Amino acid sequence: MFSKDIGIDLGTANVLIYVKGKGIVLNEPSVVAIDKNTKKVLAVGEEARQMVGRTPGNIVAIRPLKDGVIADFDVTEAMLKYFINKLDVKGFFSKPRILICCPTNITSVEQKAIREAAEKSGGKKVYLEEEPKVAAIGAGMDIFQPSGNMVVDIGGGTTDVAVLSMGDIVTSESIKVAGDVFDNDILQYIKKQYKLLIGERTAEAIKITIGTVYPGSREESMEIRGRDMVTGLPRTIEIHSTEIEKALHESVSLIVQSAKNVLEKTPPELSADIIDRGVCITGGGALLHGMDQLLTQELKVPVFVAENPMDCVAVGTGLMLDNIDRSPGSRI
Repeated sequence: MFSKDIGIDLGTANVLIYVKGKGIVLNEPSVVAIDKNTKKVLAVGEEARQMVGRTPGNIVAIRPLKDGVIADFDVTEAMLKYFINKLDVKGFFSKPRILICCPTNITSVEQKAIREAAEKSGGKKVYLEEEPKVAAIGAGMDIFQPSGNMVVDIGGGTTDVAVLSMGDIVTSESIKVAGDVFDNDILQYIKKQYKLLIGERTAEAIKITIGTVYPGSREESMEIRGRDMVTGLPRTIEIHSTEIEKALHESVSLIVQSAKNVLEKTPPELSADIIDRGVCITGGGALLHGMDQLLTQELKVPVFVAENPMDCVAVGTGLMLDNIDRSPGSRI
């Protein structure tokens, strides 16, 4: 009868939707397949992801979000509309309230675009919240006490690092280095080293299966197939974990540097709390092998991976929705 409140983790790689009272009900890739000639949406989510790099000329598989913000407004709107309709959360008389997460340093124009896309896709009232804050709540950190909590949220398009206290962000930094950049690093490394062209999906599979960012922590190899740049024919090669560590080294060091920058700007009292409590890593990048070991070594404080790091932001939106009537609302 009545509509339900929903929380959306509008990610560059995946969209997760949390419905009040039900938990996470949707987790699909942020991909939309469109017919170029008619501009008609053919597939959304997992079905569209299967088409990436495998479509005929008139069909394009678009990822409408880039670096955590909307790159293609109309396609984002179509994607959100599709997901929200699929969930059937609208009531007869009312529309759902929506809470969406965004990176910490996006502009007011980018915020407006996210809000408008959510409103047009069927939201009555749209709240925006900063991603690391929501991720910390979803990871089970008590950020409403006067003590320091640090979270590193490594998503698909951005990495957000923040120190939180009293329910808000004290210092933060957001950089456009995350999962997508890692995939591209692997793709470029194989192209340069082996003269072999591979697709985005193969690069992602390599990252998940044998990738590591901590030297010497993983000794695995896998066979990959692609197109030989010299002969133009398909070819199979074997690739090793140590090579992936080398390929990702530069990008990962930017994330480490960003975490160091945030710690340097943190008030000393809160720094002391972080030594006690440790640093929590969330987002899909937290699952990258050796990320916690590397950050522990570089930051000289304990670092742990959240439970179900991919779901932290969506779970956090749910917890915030439960208290939305009690809190004065979002920052925007």
